[in-house]
Amino acid sequence: MREAWREMMFADEDQEAKAERDPVAPAKRSAGALAKIRRCQLDDGSPVHSFATLLSELANFTRNRCLAHGTRSDTAPFTILATPNPGFS
Repeated sequence: MREAWREMMFADEDQEAKAERDPVAPAKRSAGALAKIRRCQLDDGSPVHSFATLLSELANFTRNRCLAHGTRSDTAPFTILATPNPGFS
């Protein structure tokens, strides 16, 4: 999951540099990763997340199938989709 969501997190997206660097030398962040950290936003203005905060935001996306109390068993259930937090899309 971390690899799939790499662009939405503070992680470095420059994977080619990762493959070419010296494995013993300390890792250095790319200019793009440093810009994400400095702005705390992506180029489109959406927020950048750590893995934990991204999971926390995604936990707000729920789909609940409900049946009203006291209805007959042959009544069709209805679906409620949770509204995500403002600023997260």
